[in-house]
Amino acid sequence: MEIYLVGGAVRDELLGIPVKDRDWVVVGATPEDMLARGFKQVGADFPVFLHPRTKEEYALARTERKQGHGYHGFTVYSAPDVTLEDDLVRRDLTINAMARAEDGSLVDPFGGQRDLEDRCLRHVSEAFAEDPLRILRTARFAARFHHLGFGVAGKTMALMKQMVADGEVEHLVPERVWQEVQRALHATTPRAFFEVLRDAGALAVLIPELGDKHHFRTAMAALTCTIERNLATAGRFAALLSPLASDVAEARAGALKAPNDCRELARLVGELFPKFHEGELSAKEALEICNQADAWRRPGRFRELLVTMRCLQGGPSAKEIQDLGDAVADARSVDAHTLMAQGFKGRELGEAIRRERLRCFEARFPDESD
Repeated sequence: MEIYLVGGAVRDELLGIPVKDRDWVVVGATPEDMLARGFKQVGADFPVFLHPRTKEEYALARTERKQGHGYHGFTVYSAPDVTLEDDLVRRDLTINAMARAEDGSLVDPFGGQRDLEDRCLRHVSEAFAEDPLRILRTARFAARFHHLGFGVAGKTMALMKQMVADGEVEHLVPERVWQEVQRALHATTPRAFFEVLRDAGALAVLIPELGDKHHFRTAMAALTCTIERNLATAGRFAALLSPLASDVAEARAGALKAPNDCRELARLVGELFPKFHEGELSAKEALEICNQADAWRRPGRFRELLVTMRCLQGGPSAKEIQDLGDAVADARSVDAHTLMAQGFKGRELGEAIRRERLRCFEARFPDESD
């Protein structure tokens, strides 16, 4: 039995990046051998085991054969006769297909170390084309390591374009696409992820609305701003879809299976952003924006909405955001119980609350004609 540290841990160590997770490959062993050593089996599709002490994952060396479309349909073979090179050749990129032996020596049959030095994202073998999810993974690594000067190899980009032309991307499950998009939104340079997808032709399949050059530039500028402001996923995603109309953004968010908070914020940005292009806000317009955004019950989301829209070209000014926030804070003093004690109820109570809130907004958004 031989045990090797593999994949990202070896790559990051060579790049001088702190290693967060370590994965291991075991060569020459059977599931029975692992269980006898106290490992706990957790893999259903292929033998993966948890170390009894460290809880790190140890996978038996395996090979895969493509049987269908998308990233499903693989037949996995794992046995003691599978070599380390057999296991590494099935991996996506050369920089992820290196291993470290127990004696510390580097096993690098596909030139991963050279590609690290050359800052090159290169596929290991033609088996790359069997899994369209690897297009998104390659784009994500481009986003993660863009600041280090990494780019996609020409032959790898050509292979990804052919995969798109063959319709492989259309077989991706939305949930997996969303996982990659979400990770990319928090990469060092998220725009590089979407640029690689665009260049490969995959963006036209996954988010076709951003195929418009103006939409793409606008989205990337807004997304970059949200990263600089360290916004959460929902704000970054809403910025990505900000060039789209509200119903289009909501539909695309749904197609990507984005979480509800991301869908809602993308919809609100689409609905409310145009209102800031119509000149100075009146008190009534400002109040209506707050009502539509449900600022009273969702103050945290309202703040996130304002900060996100601040990143959009032509969005609210810093003063408008401050005035909206102050007006909402003032309007929170409107007490429904006090109004009920004055005899208001039902629809009249709702109108009374609105009038009192409007008075607070009028102090922050005076009518210039007055």
